[in-house]
Amino acid sequence: MATSTATIRAQQRVGFSTGTAILWFLVALGLVAAILRFSQGLGATTGLSDARPWGLWIAFDVMSGVALAAGGFTLAAVVYIFRIKRFYPLLRPTLLTAFLGYLLAAGSILFDLGQPTRFYHPFFFWNPHSVMFEIAWCVITYLTVLGIENSQLALERLGWTGLLRFVHWITIPAVILGIVLSTMHQSALGSLFLLTPYRLNVLWYTPILPVLFYTSAIMVGMSMIIFESTLSAKAFNRPVEMHLLSEIGRWLVYALGLYLVLKLGDILVAGELGLMFNFSAASLLMLFEVGVGVVIPLVILANPSMRQRSGPLFAAASLVVLGVVMNRFNVCYVAHNENVVYLPTWGEFAVTAGLTALGVLAYIYAVKNFRVLDVHSAPVH
Repeated sequence: MATSTATIRAQQRVGFSTGTAILWFLVALGLVAAILRFSQGLGATTGLSDARPWGLWIAFDVMSGVALAAGGFTLAAVVYIFRIKRFYPLLRPTLLTAFLGYLLAAGSILFDLGQPTRFYHPFFFWNPHSVMFEIAWCVITYLTVLGIENSQLALERLGWTGLLRFVHWITIPAVILGIVLSTMHQSALGSLFLLTPYRLNVLWYTPILPVLFYTSAIMVGMSMIIFESTLSAKAFNRPVEMHLLSEIGRWLVYALGLYLVLKLGDILVAGELGLMFNFSAASLLMLFEVGVGVVIPLVILANPSMRQRSGPLFAAASLVVLGVVMNRFNVCYVAHNENVVYLPTWGEFAVTAGLTALGVLAYIYAVKNFRVLDVHSAPVH
């Protein structure tokens, strides 16, 4: 415990003066935009319209944000279900990132709702035939699961050992529930677009869109573990867990390969390969999404010597993250009703930047004040 306390105090001394000031500025700017949005409405403060009801907030804050937080259920399954305990040092920061990511995604939905005061409707007005209803309840329940898993940080700090033992006792059932819920809503986000076959570009519309969304969530979840762990180690002057991250990079090769086979195989079977190479705007975006986000990192990670080096490993993970974010933008924003012009306003960018900055500040606070990074062995369950 003395070592843990010393580590936390060392982390508290890490300087973030300039970076923190920028982050707080973005939060303040986002707050101004939020006040304008809630006082003047969507029409006066966004570029959204009846023809283009989903824009930056849904494409990035929700669709991309939920995918980027997928590392939580992936690594929890590895540690608690498959019992590969050596990855436990990466679990707490990954679960914390997932929790903050889902909180911010859920919060951003409030900005996009036409009637934000009716956010409670899914609790009382059930529509089990609706994909959106299923997503709402899965996200709400999974947030609760992530809250339980992350509560260990506060319980350890408070010294509430009895409640901590109870949380340890229910961890395995909570993890299993979290995996099921994540599988459901990650794929269901893709199912939303199956409802609009005539509004989605044929390069992205496919009956296996839910499978592609789920598969890409797994691969970007692993990439975010590498991405977040590397940045966190650099920021808090800690060694990079290369022996663990390089192994995740090896797993990522298989996830990327599977996604590439599914993606290109579906385009080939549908007879749309020619559209992918006709150099239209849609084809260029698809080539960028697949080439930069899948093929290039797959080539890098397939080389064992490259996986053992922090720079190439981080670069490959970053490209996967960029590719999945590009995919969500392409499906939700670019390819969806592409004939309708939509440009996000400064307020939409400000809210997105403010929410992202708030998440980073919350992560820094948690790392400085709780045992997030200095735990190397899993509790016995």
